[in-house]
Amino acid sequence: QVQLVESGGGLVQAGGSLRLSCVASGRTVSTPIMGWFRQAPGKERDFVAAHSSSTNTAYYANSLKGRFAVSRGNTTNTMYLQMNSLEPEDAAVYYCAASTNVREISRANDYDYWGQGTQVTVSS
Repeated sequence: QVQLVESGGGLVQAGGSLRLSCVASGRTVSTPIMGWFRQAPGKERDFVAAHSSSTNTAYYANSLKGRFAVSRGNTTNTMYLQMNSLEPEDAAVYYCAASTNVREISRANDYDYWGQGTQVTVSS
């Protein structure tokens, strides 16, 4: 089993920045794929970004490229999401996810493990 804990959410003004963290524990060697998803009230859970430690490759939702950056810590069981130029539309609960392998990196159902989420609120 793998446990994921997110942190770093909060209230920020539009145009500001936040850095989210996700720490994995347990059998983390089985989860080279880690990703970020977000879900706003009444909406589906959307892909934000992901990283594969096997290939050291980052993936992004097209609409977020250039504003968001995903990275891994010195140990591969930590992942970060740097969010810049935040907009009110970025407000959501942000979830960390992990998996051994995925067929489609942006598909939430392909991920095996999920954190509880961290709330991001952006004021206009």
